[in-house]
Amino acid sequence: MSILVDAGTRVLVQGITGREGSFHTGEMLAYGTRVVAGVVPGRGGSITADGVPVYDTVRHAVDETAANASIVFVPGPFAADAILEAADAGLGLVVAITDGIPVHDMISILPVVRQSGTRVIGPNCPGVISPPHCKLGIMPGNVFTAGPVGVVSRSGTLTYEIVDELTRAGLGQSTCVGIGGDPIIGTSFLETLQLFEADPETRAVVLIGEIGGSDEETAAEYIPQMSKPVVSFIGGRSAPTGKRMGHAGAIVSGRVGTAAGKVAALTAAGSPVAETTHEVASLVAAALAGRSG
Repeated sequence: MSILVDAGTRVLVQGITGREGSFHTGEMLAYGTRVVAGVVPGRGGSITADGVPVYDTVRHAVDETAANASIVFVPGPFAADAILEAADAGLGLVVAITDGIPVHDMISILPVVRQSGTRVIGPNCPGVISPPHCKLGIMPGNVFTAGPVGVVSRSGTLTYEIVDELTRAGLGQSTCVGIGGDPIIGTSFLETLQLFEADPETRAVVLIGEIGGSDEETAAEYIPQMSKPVVSFIGGRSAPTGKRMGHAGAIVSGRVGTAAGKVAALTAAGSPVAETTHEVASLVAAALAGRSG
């Protein structure tokens, strides 16, 4: 079992004919993902080089193909409208890969989208993968392998690095979720941990956080209630106060969002916090051994 996506996920690509949409559609198809439709206004009736039919609207695509999830490669100024269109068509999951979506756009649409029952992952995220069944995103699929470890992360690059370490250590993954690095995102660490807690095939979770905001501290409050061990890593420990490091949400303001504060909260919650990415796999192995012993 997995969370969010599985072998039955039927994917619709918004912005499929653009450079990024076209390339990653090919990569998702090669991984085995069921990409059933694309949406580009004005391109309806065409077929991509990969053989995917293109529609003018999300609703038409859903009616014709029974798509149940969308991935958004629409440029930033128009991406919020694309997310709203997907929610209005009744899609249960929307993965917004796009970065540069105006913050006020996300603030205005997320309450509407959540009320519709649609879950948004992102924006500015690498997506979701449940190896080997479905890759709904831009991750390098070759580093992932099936197993019992769930991964939730704000950073795509750190995700790939840590997952590669897990895979090399024989610790496969149930689902990996990149929640995105923007200040306003659709799904939090807490919500993702709750999904992993309910998944019977996930036996341990890796939480990959970074400086900025308080999402990691909020998640830490929930960890003691979990029946599964959570191993953590916090990026950006050497970042100076007031400097934005990488993601738009990775900024320390005064005492809020510091690496030290996040590490302290997670440690107090009983989550081992790795000092380097290389340590994560051994901490996960020890946590799993401790639960089975």
